[in-house]
Amino acid sequence: MKKYVLLFLGLSLLMVSCSNDDNQIKNGETPQLLPGSDAITQHFMWQAMNLWYFWQGDVNDLSDTRFTSNQQYTDFLEATPGPEDFFFDVLLFDEDRFSFLNSDYSELVNNLSGVSRSNGLEFNLVRFSGSDDIFGYVIYIVPNSDASTKAIQRGDIFTRVDGQQLTINNYVSLLYGSNTSYTLGMADIVGNEIVDNATEVALTKVENQVEDPILVAETLDVNGTKVAYLMYNRFLSNFNEQLNAAFGEFIAEGATELVLDMRYNPGGSVNTSRLLASMVYGTNTSDLYIRQRWNAKVQAQLSDEQLSDYFANSTGSSAINSLNLDRVFVIATNDSASASELVMNGLAPYVDVIHIGETTRGKNEFSITLVDDIDNAFIYASDREDEINPDNSWGIQPLVGRNENADGFYDYTSGLVPDITLVEDLANLGVLGDTNEPLLARALEEITGVASKVSFSAQMPAKSFASSRFQTAAKDNMYLDKPLDIDFTQLDFTKE
Repeated sequence: MKKYVLLFLGLSLLMVSCSNDDNQIKNGETPQLLPGSDAITQHFMWQAMNLWYFWQGDVNDLSDTRFTSNQQYTDFLEATPGPEDFFFDVLLFDEDRFSFLNSDYSELVNNLSGVSRSNGLEFNLVRFSGSDDIFGYVIYIVPNSDASTKAIQRGDIFTRVDGQQLTINNYVSLLYGSNTSYTLGMADIVGNEIVDNATEVALTKVENQVEDPILVAETLDVNGTKVAYLMYNRFLSNFNEQLNAAFGEFIAEGATELVLDMRYNPGGSVNTSRLLASMVYGTNTSDLYIRQRWNAKVQAQLSDEQLSDYFANSTGSSAINSLNLDRVFVIATNDSASASELVMNGLAPYVDVIHIGETTRGKNEFSITLVDDIDNAFIYASDREDEINPDNSWGIQPLVGRNENADGFYDYTSGLVPDITLVEDLANLGVLGDTNEPLLARALEEITGVASKVSFSAQMPAKSFASSRFQTAAKDNMYLDKPLDIDFTQLDFTKE
């Protein structure tokens, strides 16, 4: 077994030392579920959150001294029989906006790899003024998906699903429910109004749909300047080699500037963000990219070396292709979150990051996937799936830490504010990667110093309240995928 799996065994041994014959909880012991109780999922959640949750010290019900007996602990767990209610209403800190869970950990794990049940249509939703009615607009189509074979494209508007007007109350069930297919009723923009038309588009959700996060990667020749353009839509570690290959092409084509488009990117792998930042800035492995900050329990057990992530010179399989830039133009909006923001913040001490678009989402915490694997102290490991409790399929994705950059900055919970504010226009979303697409055109204007012929005034500003990008099991998650190379069996997590 790998060392980073072994390190968690020591934690679990410390957590199961209480005998059922002795109902009292002694100093240094954690509470245990009494035999016969059906609060198995709640027990797993409390134990995992008590150890790993970033705000463990701020939640009274997660305190190490909260319970004096196993009976009291068991009664507490059984008082909230629904796992979701227990997780959200009992265990979470008030300021936590992003921790989540899934009743099927395998769905959660698949989504973290870019695999989901999807028809390939990515869209945002907008609420009509003064009404509960809403409409959607297409932001892009996933290649090689069901939607890619249908007459629908970026910028198209829809108002109905299976003949029903979309509302604030029914859109979740109609668009994200268990239905395997649905038919969209389309609409047009007439002046400043959304007007229904008779066109319908039938779409089918496909199991195990895989999305390549690199939607567009090309080098543009703009007035003699070679500008690399990358439309990157999620940080997925299983596409690291493709990402590195794209930068290899940029270098081969002579690119000297980069427009990194993360306007719809909700996040993902922390390590992939480090690799992308290295492809932008450089491969000096002595330059600090980010430093982790855990709760007091975990933080005290880790050295500075274990907490620090440096820029990379390799993906693990191949040498990093780096543009070695001293500035980068980043397109980011309110749909840009977690690992997207991490790249911007991690690069800031070294590179001039020119942010074009809107204030980002403000998700500066990372998470890990926790499952009911008692022998592994809950952290999911693919080679231990046989060890997961067959009576408890729940997986939780709690926030367990924050990342600060080399300057020590991490406080962007209100989002990263753009240097150049520009919102998308529903009446002119443009074609992604086209030099006339407004946000890219604005970046190119900044790069070349030549005024664009594109209008930057928005006829219908795209102000959405929800996005399909945040409706997968992975949501806007930034997950830590760096093994902690340490033997925890020699360390002590017991109470003082």
